Amino acid sequence: MFGPTFDTGRTDGKRTPMDDNLGSLIPQPMSVHKRPGSLVLNSLPDVQPAGIGDPAATEQAAATVRHLLGRLPWPCGGETATATAGETASATVGQTAATPRCSVSIDSELAPEAYYLAIQPDAIIIQAGDTAGAAYAAQTIRQLLPDEAWRAAPLPATRDWPIPCVEIDDKPALTWRGAHIDVARHFVTKRELLALIDALAALKLNRLHLHLTDDQGWRIESRLHPRLHEIGSHRARTRISLNDEAPKVYEDVPHGGYYTLDDLAEIAGYAGERGMAVVPEIDLPGHCTALLAALPELGAGPPPDGGYEVSPDWGIFPYLIAPLPDSMRVLRDVFGELLGATGSRFVHIGGDECLLGRWRDDERVEAARRDRGLATVEDLHAAFLRDVADMLAADFAARAVVWDEGFASSSGRTGMLRPDTIVMAWRGMQIARDAAMAGHKVVAAPVLPTYFDYYQERAATEPVAIGGPVRLADVAAFTPVPEDWPQQARDNLIGAQFQVWTEYIRDGRSLEYMIFPRACALADVAWSGGPVDLSDGEPGRPALISRIAAHLRRLDAAGLEYRPLTGPRPWQEGGTGTKRHRPGYLIQDVAIHLDRLAAEEAR
Repeated sequence: MFGPTFDTGRTDGKRTPMDDNLGSLIPQPMSVHKRPGSLVLNSLPDVQPAGIGDPAATEQAAATVRHLLGRLPWPCGGETATATAGETASATVGQTAATPRCSVSIDSELAPEAYYLAIQPDAIIIQAGDTAGAAYAAQTIRQLLPDEAWRAAPLPATRDWPIPCVEIDDKPALTWRGAHIDVARHFVTKRELLALIDALAALKLNRLHLHLTDDQGWRIESRLHPRLHEIGSHRARTRISLNDEAPKVYEDVPHGGYYTLDDLAEIAGYAGERGMAVVPEIDLPGHCTALLAALPELGAGPPPDGGYEVSPDWGIFPYLIAPLPDSMRVLRDVFGELLGATGSRFVHIGGDECLLGRWRDDERVEAARRDRGLATVEDLHAAFLRDVADMLAADFAARAVVWDEGFASSSGRTGMLRPDTIVMAWRGMQIARDAAMAGHKVVAAPVLPTYFDYYQERAATEPVAIGGPVRLADVAAFTPVPEDWPQQARDNLIGAQFQVWTEYIRDGRSLEYMIFPRACALADVAWSGGPVDLSDGEPGRPALISRIAAHLRRLDAAGLEYRPLTGPRPWQEGGTGTKRHRPGYLIQDVAIHLDRLAAEEAR
């Protein structure tokens, strides 16, 4: 959506290691101009507010930069040295000098999330549109530093860190640049999640969508309804065979976990310090078996034989929460606890993959439908999602997000989806366009190429996954805002997001393997607003593949897993056991099927 410029400032065609850092930024800034010289750092710069902007906002921006840079393993430690009058910073390695100043100011002329960064031989200047822009400037500084800046502690005999002098003007094209992590199917520990937040925020992704509830697990502490986490947070066993494989095979090992409300507050705070907003999801009215295992009285229709249990299986189940006052009272309690902890402004309420037969068969639900003057249970589905969205807005000043089924069920029917509800389009770009033309803000999240639970290459060495492949090149070629869309649709497309569903991703190392390096490509696409050439550079943008190769060295230093560009390492392969590679669903067939399904529902 804009054309970036990149200038090394050299006329001899030669590159230095610092030039390589300038050419390895992810996402690629809008404008990069190399200037002569370098700044040498061995400790945290003296970060101070500056300018004539709002003092509170400026101090907050400076504090954010100070916090992010202060966490780095500086060669001389994290403490800022004190400069005396007359001292000047030196750009000569090994020379004693005053600590360089890093001035941070808020510029009202800059857009939200935009920043200007100048690295000079004796100082750093950051001008930002808001605190988020200042945080992104700090992340850019981190990428300009040596790979050692990504470690947890200084290495022995670490030399000073040179950083190239440069001027960078930057801003994102899309306001929603998301990462979706399913912690319901397989629980992700807080420690693992915080490490992921660090890595994703470094790519300037700004939404962390946590899928906290599903048929296989409820991951939220509830002090008002403790059975939710006491019963809903664990299952006795887990299916390890694919959906189309018979007979079903299970691992008879209990699995579970949940986040306390204090954990969720910590996660949201940790993400917020890095420019990421947590978007929690409670999936409704389907995908709720774990909820009903804890609170069966909220179910619609008769319970299954033996009662509800947290499911060890994958797929779409017929169980639904009843859209009745008792359910709404519990949901108000739970959302109140959740949002009291996270302070989230956006809340995902699901709406996807609902088999509505149990609503039709429940006389209480049918009576409620008739009382509301609704013609069908599809109308009731739309009305229920609006009820929840209205409650979130009225009681918690939060805005609802739904999967695109929530839009499809409301299209042309009584009880339309609340107008300010954001639609997350996973079943293709046509329904994304339809929702945008209907006036909804839309996040593009199509299965192909944003579902990172699909394997990365069609090869026997890849570990088990639901299907695939979703290749790095597919992600880089993604066009979230098609040029041939009407202007109204283009204006309402606010972002792009990758999804990782964890049915077959059983631990943190496997999760990181599936996320990286594809998240690097998605971050570049979402920041620029358009596709990125993977292998060939272009004027103003070094090749993405070379930038990713450099970023993988940073992930090595940080201790994160990823899929190497040449394929999995021996210990990352699927082997011949339960994680062995199977073809699964062909992603192109899945995309075609979902696109047709969405079109049929919208009619």
